[in-house]
Amino acid sequence: MARKPQITLSSLDYERLQALLEKDGNAFPGREALEAELDRADVLEPKDMPPNVVTMNSTLRFTLKESGKTNTLQLVYPRDMDGSSDKVSIFAPVGIALLGLRVGDELQMPSPTGQVTVHVEAITWQPESAGELHR
Repeated sequence: MARKPQITLSSLDYERLQALLEKDGNAFPGREALEAELDRADVLEPKDMPPNVVTMNSTLRFTLKESGKTNTLQLVYPRDMDGSSDKVSIFAPVGIALLGLRVGDELQMPSPTGQVTVHVEAITWQPESAGELHR
């Protein structure tokens, strides 16, 4: 597998995700992967977050390189999952993979059919860029 790209998180997202992991003692399939991502992340204040970084509640467009399929999803906390197909939980493998990536980054991740390569095409909405620093 190719080396993972460096990721960047806002301090607000980092603190909320750490609290969520501490509060939710239950294991979920990606728990260790999410903890590892938090451990390796560069953390910035929300006001310093570059507009090309996937943060919590961002809406982004990405392509699965192997199939060429493009998706647009909002990365949300589990409590914000409402069954709509345009949201992905941070507890889902693809949510964990997307957190903190930049536009143009690629990341290989496992899928039911083998490995897939996710390419971040664009961030169509980011809370920090919209001035929502304490959402």
